[in-house]
Amino acid sequence: MKERFFSKQLLLWHQNENDRKVPWRGEKDPYKIWLSEIILQQTRLEQGLPYYLNFIKEYPSIQDLALAPEQEVFKLWQGLGYYSRCRNLITTATYINEKLNGKFPDNYKELIQLKGVGPYTAAAIASFAFGEAVAVIDGNVYRVLSRYFTEETPIDTRDGKKRFQELIHHVFDPEFPADFNQAIMDLGATVCTPKKPNCSECPLKSKCKAFNLNLTESFPIKSKKLIIKIRHFDYWVFIHQQHIFIRQRTEKDIWQNLYEFYLEDFDTLKEKLENENNMVEIKAKVFETKQKLTHQLIYSSFSIVHLKEIPSFLKAEGLWKPIEELRKFAFPKTILSFLKEIHYFYYLN
Repeated sequence: MKERFFSKQLLLWHQNENDRKVPWRGEKDPYKIWLSEIILQQTRLEQGLPYYLNFIKEYPSIQDLALAPEQEVFKLWQGLGYYSRCRNLITTATYINEKLNGKFPDNYKELIQLKGVGPYTAAAIASFAFGEAVAVIDGNVYRVLSRYFTEETPIDTRDGKKRFQELIHHVFDPEFPADFNQAIMDLGATVCTPKKPNCSECPLKSKCKAFNLNLTESFPIKSKKLIIKIRHFDYWVFIHQQHIFIRQRTEKDIWQNLYEFYLEDFDTLKEKLENENNMVEIKAKVFETKQKLTHQLIYSSFSIVHLKEIPSFLKAEGLWKPIEELRKFAFPKTILSFLKEIHYFYYLN
């Protein structure tokens, strides 16, 4: 049996009280909806909004994005993190442009086959752009449903995903799929927030079990404790005749496709340099950074090395670029912090 209270109150709130102004509200263009959803995956609205606006300005259509140089796209994405999203963005844009004549699939079943498009994003595009009656489930929706029903099945389990699919269909309004999806996501983002939810403003509070039992902070439930891996990166900033050595990260690891300096632990580098008298000066650990990712904590140190000649182990890989051209390449946040700190356009000379 459908619960009418939930959808009725939610849609009334969405129509009369909610004023969350974002440029993609009411958008029907699947390209812009897709772009906004990919950018906002694992990214706060305040951080993602300027990136969305920049992407739309630089690439007004999916054809523009598909034809853009890959490194240019990564440069525009720089700072958003989770760079696999950017790789998927490029892959999907290229596929749609070349294989689908630049047109997005118009249904959930085909949308979910696209690279980087999961159930949530496919449902968002299908409902917002094409009016398909399919419900979205993201972190905000999990939180709203888990509190409303005091659902104890952990959201990060297979049983949890199945259970919440059942719950969303129990309250979903198929007559107004886009409005319902937007409303429940907005409610989770602005009212039913992770910490200190504003329950007094919630249209569902009279029947929300967690609110009435004073248990809102206990939901949603997760089964797994996040384990943080600690890593240490020793970067060597090699400089030769006003050029600096950089190389692209191609391995399947964090920051794939971004650029970095030479990465090697001190002892290994020392062995490589034993028979090469090339170092003029080392400013050991001129800068240290710390960057926290979802599952990793990265400690990085940077040492500047001025070279009289290029050692053999640096001739087979990487690029030597004038220092002033570094702005053209996409770097991880931790390297950007280093470059900003030392004012690299003149400090490294």
